[in-house]
Amino acid sequence: MLALLGLITMLALLGIILAKRMSALAALIAIPIIGALIGGFGLGTAKFIVQGVQDIAPVVTMFIFAIIFFGVLTDAGMFDPIISKILRVVGNHPTRIVMGSALLAMLVHLDGSGAVTFLITIPALLPLYERLNMDKRVLACVVALGAGTMNMVPWGGPTLRAATSLQVSITDLYNPIIPAQLCGLAFVMLVAFWLGRRETRRLGIVSGEGTDTFVFQRVLTDEEKKIRRPKLFWFNITLTVAVIAALIWGKVAPAVLFMVGVTLALIVNYPEVAMQRARVDAHAKAALMMASILLAAGCLIGIMKGTGMITAMAKAAVTFIPKGLETHIPVIMALISMPMSLLFDPDSFYFGFLPVVAEVAKTLGVPVLQVGQAAIIGQMTTGFPLSPLTPATFLLIGLVGIELGEHQKFTFLYAYLTTIVIAIASIAIGLYPL
Repeated sequence: MLALLGLITMLALLGIILAKRMSALAALIAIPIIGALIGGFGLGTAKFIVQGVQDIAPVVTMFIFAIIFFGVLTDAGMFDPIISKILRVVGNHPTRIVMGSALLAMLVHLDGSGAVTFLITIPALLPLYERLNMDKRVLACVVALGAGTMNMVPWGGPTLRAATSLQVSITDLYNPIIPAQLCGLAFVMLVAFWLGRRETRRLGIVSGEGTDTFVFQRVLTDEEKKIRRPKLFWFNITLTVAVIAALIWGKVAPAVLFMVGVTLALIVNYPEVAMQRARVDAHAKAALMMASILLAAGCLIGIMKGTGMITAMAKAAVTFIPKGLETHIPVIMALISMPMSLLFDPDSFYFGFLPVVAEVAKTLGVPVLQVGQAAIIGQMTTGFPLSPLTPATFLLIGLVGIELGEHQKFTFLYAYLTTIVIAIASIAIGLYPL
């Protein structure tokens, strides 16, 4: 009975979110509460919710301060010299331009925001593509691949959601998969090189001949100039590297690292209290939106675990899994994770679908971490810039000036191959068995 109630609750949650009958925030809170009350848990439901929220509080804290940290450093202009250098290096040769596009997307996506990445990279690079009559689908493709593969970072939405829904440490989830992610990033650069060479041949360009000397220069607004701190570039770079290195080291809680990072970034770049307040306010909306979703997910997770519904569902599902297939659950998840970005939005997948699969795997003796790591290599990472369920996808194609269908048709294979490469690398380093 409990398994059936859990199944109905999760199906209702998925259906309502996908059908847009409620916002994800409202559904993650309302549906599990209704399910718990129907199950007869009464006021005990409140205790489950509190426990769930307490369990994910460190993740929420890390995310809030990570958003502010990277936002402040972007405001201070940390990426400006990097972008300018890339634009100078790529010059006017298609191969270098395409590879530079992918690299720039990777670097800018350090903040974990698809919208910010597309708003910075596309306007900086599109004039080069148009001037040389290059295929704009190539620009959309390599920027999507670079941003998507980088979206696996610990403060990125998919990894945060996976760690939250599975109740595991961010560092335990992410650190082991870093080598596989690096293989994915290397493959993206290889794809960019191949696409660039193809564009070079299509345009009939040999060793850069036949092109002019046009190099696009970014122009900052007056408001952007006021908050730039070019003299502090090396301090900001050093601070960023130190925070990321300490995060990978894993000896200090991620939330603490980003809290200290934000404090140093604000004090050094903006000593005036009014400026510090303004920079925090500028990024508070983005931080609050995701934090509220994570806290609402804590409500769902707390109820599903506290009532025992998710465990009952897993035990019931185990009876339907063929003998010998259980060890392959992570591999199967890896293979379907990227295409599932076209079917599930991140909240419904990570908070509705993934916990059930992970609990089934756990019951069969498969580590939950393996399932989570398999999920984040494609679901709303390499898959997010193609999904019609994410607003950032429409921002990307809108800035480039192409249709969703042609973008998906052109990019899907390369995105899926990137996921496969990361999956193969994950198997090779022993993250999960084949």
